[in-house]
Amino acid sequence: MLKWALIFFVISIIAGVFGFTGISAAASGIARILFFIAVVVFVIFLVLALMAGQAIL
Repeated sequence: MLKWALIFFVISIIAGVFGFTGISAAASGIARILFFIAVVVFVIFLVLALMAGQAIL
């Protein structure tokens, strides 16, 4: 998911350089949403891994 966020971020930068501000804003919004979803999924998996690790001990 971070890969797609990075791809949309690069698209946003390239579109902004060429003056396509609407496309740039849309790609930036998509990249931001994907990044935050990836962070939330990472935190959930981190908590689950810590809980599973304590259950084994």
